[in-house]
Amino acid sequence: MKVKTPKFRVQSATFEPFEVPTNGNGTSLNIKMNAQLRVKNSNFGQYKYDNSAIAFFYRDVPVGSASVSKAKAKLKSTRKFNVTVDLTFTNLLGNDISAGFLPLTSRSTLKGKVELMMVMK
Repeated sequence: MKVKTPKFRVQSATFEPFEVPTNGNGTSLNIKMNAQLRVKNSNFGQYKYDNSAIAFFYRDVPVGSASVSKAKAKLKSTRKFNVTVDLTFTNLLGNDISAGFLPLTSRSTLKGKVELMMVMK
């Protein structure tokens, strides 16, 4: 039986209301983001993963991170959970904000084990 790598993704994100300061050359901005993350386990056994972190980037510059607590994703299921992240932007380009667009990327690694269920006849 082949073990598949579980998938860890940002499902969705919402932002609490914020105001953009207009101070000319650069902008510093703090935003609170509520992100729903998911671990999709397509194996015939549960996936136990350790504590980890997820980092968020604006144009390859780190702007925030959140802890991911150890947990289990049941066999053939998706575990969803929420994290709150304080994003801090310095020298934010005004063009992105004025266009209503904020390009964010995330990076993370989950380390864990898949416990396979073996049924013998």
